[in-house]
Amino acid sequence: METKLKMVYWKTDKFWLGKLLDRPEIMTQGETLEELEENMKDAYVLMTMDDVPENHKIKELTFAV
Repeated sequence: METKLKMVYWKTDKFWLGKLLDRPEIMTQGETLEELEENMKDAYVLMTMDDVPENHKIKELTFAV
């Protein structure tokens, strides 16, 4: 399956930063634009749970912040 998403990106002193316009909670960085694009693909897969098997388990966690 192919997914097309638009990424907004910019260069800082040290890194390229980017976030997906359709999924602004997904943001990452890279030392090069190519690395940013690869990191964004990885972040998208992780954040959308596309790589989680069907027989997964769910556990509730409690954090003190």
